[in-house]
Amino acid sequence: GMVSTLDNHSIFLTPDQYRDMRDDTSGEFGGLGVELTIRDGLPTIVAPIDDTPAARAGIRTDDQIVEIEGKPSRGMDIFEVRRLLKGPPGSKVTLKTMRKGWTEPKAHTLIREHIRMKSVEYKLLDGGYGYAKIKSFQEHSNRQMEEALEKMAKEAGGTLKGLVLDLRNNPGGLFEQSVRIAYLFIEEGIIVTTEGRSKKAGDREVAHPRGTQPGYPLVVIVNGGSASAAEIVAGALQDHKRALIVGTPSYGKGSVQTIIELEDHSALKLTIAKYYTPNHRSIQDQGIIPDVVIDDPPPPAEKKPGDGQAAPAKPELQPAAAPQLKGAIEHLKGWDQ
Repeated sequence: GMVSTLDNHSIFLTPDQYRDMRDDTSGEFGGLGVELTIRDGLPTIVAPIDDTPAARAGIRTDDQIVEIEGKPSRGMDIFEVRRLLKGPPGSKVTLKTMRKGWTEPKAHTLIREHIRMKSVEYKLLDGGYGYAKIKSFQEHSNRQMEEALEKMAKEAGGTLKGLVLDLRNNPGGLFEQSVRIAYLFIEEGIIVTTEGRSKKAGDREVAHPRGTQPGYPLVVIVNGGSASAAEIVAGALQDHKRALIVGTPSYGKGSVQTIIELEDHSALKLTIAKYYTPNHRSIQDQGIIPDVVIDDPPPPAEKKPGDGQAAPAKPELQPAAAPQLKGAIEHLKGWDQ
């Protein structure tokens, strides 16, 4: 209770909760596929993970979970919520969500799945342009990104003509992975600065030319589900004028947490600092403002149960099908025109 009063992200972790948190960074777990935070006392969706039970049920960024298995969720800490949502694949969980503009909560009964996340998806587009989507920053995300860029370049005949980097609905993840991804595109200068209560200069992550990609045109897409580590990458690329940022303003989660493991394998997760972009812009509560605003497409109309329509098939990687992606590709191709 004492720790949870500090801020929305500081918390005491029991041994089971600490183990679950470590498991999450591996990219495999049994659950619904959502990244959560606590806002105004309620569990709030930062972003649903693509092609998971939550995403297929229509759960969206900023939806609030008001009830889980008949229990009101107000006042629950984040790990209690996650414990209730996780479970063996094939088991069911019932929850109610509330969305701005709704007059009453909506009930969902979802079947948990084994969530195995590959953090990077990619595709070579016509004309030798690449498209890569980072779903979250997990262990080895930088290696997956390097492999994706290498394969696309080889398929393009040796060098990419440009790249769309899609960070939409990326809830963040491992800090060091975001820095390593930024290394791929920035060869010198500050990537990110962290500053605590001391007025002294904070820790800085500085780029280096080793392993940096060629300076081809780069367009990054963000939206309200882009948070934390995703904002670090977007902010660094924007401040260095290495990329054009398009989409809608990002989430604004720029606080730094550290983990202190205790003797009984419980832990304290404490907020100790804030992230700042290379130009010393605060990410916390501000987010990354795109250079070019392109609104999210409206969500599809919700189908009523029993309307006789089949469930939608798994979406394919079709960048040109969505307005934000289409706009990003147009800006990329018009870079030198």
